[in-house]
Amino acid sequence: MSNFLTNQQINSLVEAIQSAEDHSTGEIRVHIDSNTENDNAKTAFEVFKKLCMDKTADRNAVLFHINFEQKYLTIIGDVGIHEKVHQSFWDHLHDYVTSEFAKGNYYQALKSAILETGLELKKYFPVKGENPNQLPNEITFS
Repeated sequence: MSNFLTNQQINSLVEAIQSAEDHSTGEIRVHIDSNTENDNAKTAFEVFKKLCMDKTADRNAVLFHINFEQKYLTIIGDVGIHEKVHQSFWDHLHDYVTSEFAKGNYYQALKSAILETGLELKKYFPVKGENPNQLPNEITFS
């Protein structure tokens, strides 16, 4: 699992993902990487594709790719959501999360970022009718 999050916190983050996705067609995933030693950004894009995050109907999936050991965070928003919120949103979110990580607030920072992302997804991609879950909500590890 993770030395930075308890099992209970991981389960709570999965619940936060479910909650964040409730009123939107968007999809949010968290991937915790303990293997990559360099080029985390390239690895994050590979994980994004491996998790089929570029296959959602509205192209509005968001990946939080975290390497705690390397103190590295990559946030990838697919083209649909990125066109709406622009780079400034991701920069703000990244700055907030990394500053909280520096204080050791791993769980709270991730939960806040997930919920904030959910609000943006809800604003731009509200549910109209049924809302099938296009991607699993569990946190993945490598």
